[in-house]
Amino acid sequence: MSVASIEDAKQILEKLVAFPTISHESNLSMVDYMADFLRQLGARVFLQHNEDGRKANLFATLGPQKDGGIVLSGHSDVVPVEGQDWSSDPFMMLEINGRLYGRGTCDMKGFLACCLAVARETAELNLERPLHFAFTYDEEVGCFGAQALVREMARRNIKPAAALIGEPTMMQVIEGHKGCYEYTTNFVGLDGHGSQPDRGINAIQYATRFITYLMELGNELKGRAMAGSRFDPPWATIQVGRILGGAGRNIIAGHCSVEWEMRPVQPSDAAFVKESLDAFINQQLLPEMKAVCPNCCVETILIGEVEGLQIVPQSAARDLIYEITGANGADVVAFGTEAGLFQKAGISAIICGPGSIEQAHKPNEFVDIDQLKSCLKMLSRLQAKLV
Repeated sequence: MSVASIEDAKQILEKLVAFPTISHESNLSMVDYMADFLRQLGARVFLQHNEDGRKANLFATLGPQKDGGIVLSGHSDVVPVEGQDWSSDPFMMLEINGRLYGRGTCDMKGFLACCLAVARETAELNLERPLHFAFTYDEEVGCFGAQALVREMARRNIKPAAALIGEPTMMQVIEGHKGCYEYTTNFVGLDGHGSQPDRGINAIQYATRFITYLMELGNELKGRAMAGSRFDPPWATIQVGRILGGAGRNIIAGHCSVEWEMRPVQPSDAAFVKESLDAFINQQLLPEMKAVCPNCCVETILIGEVEGLQIVPQSAARDLIYEITGANGADVVAFGTEAGLFQKAGISAIICGPGSIEQAHKPNEFVDIDQLKSCLKMLSRLQAKLV
């Protein structure tokens, strides 16, 4: 078994880092580069654009056009650098003392570079099963690209046997994580003069009651923790991240927005929270608000519901990574990934990739070169399983 060149991977990573694919910007230049790279190797490639055409998913296949095989998955977007104290240009990769610095080196362009480097070798093999590449947009802001891609894969009847998501895990095998459900709840009250609060409906006050109830539900979720849960904390959680409302001290607030999230361990946790909130809003808050002003309303907007990766007794993806890495156990993580979306689509999924999540999203983000070497070795062993 030959292992793809670390120098090749580093050169590719340097090019990927130079694309400033922050989530609110376009990723098309980077996607076009990767698509051309894979097409030149003979891969079958399709792009799936978002609604405004500024972003795209890339899906490519080497090997036969048949069911089975493996999909290597990663996201193209990175988090912003504004307000961070970088020691160098975040979009110019630097190598210092065995580390590669730059935005996205760890999360997760390092894995993408390894995939492309290994693809050169894969293209020379006579594969019996396909190797797929799934590179997505907008993972950092709701996994919108992956949600669209798994639907498109189903529409095209693409059925991989397993998916490897290369998020930074220090090359440890990860078999589970919580879901991440994000919402904004908007309160529309009735504004007025602050000297006559009874004649208005203060949206901030009702939002405060809503937040208080969210916190009560958060405490109830602690009692719903699964026996033997391996997560930290072991229960589903609720967190309020932002509240916006009001125009001034002496004005009754007519509008207020609450941005919040929950991270369910199991789908029943999410159902419990949603049903409880629906009853609280419709049986308590809204009747009081509408008694003063029928136009008052409370509306919850779905930002994104990203499924958790459920720990399952039998996992083809986990067994495969055990075999090629020599690992004899898997862990769970607190952060979310796209793995649960593949699992929900019926594709066995596992997470294992280079770098530490402790470096992700921070200034002076880096990945150790040794981590990339380990990833290349894993991917080279994986491709050998497809021959």
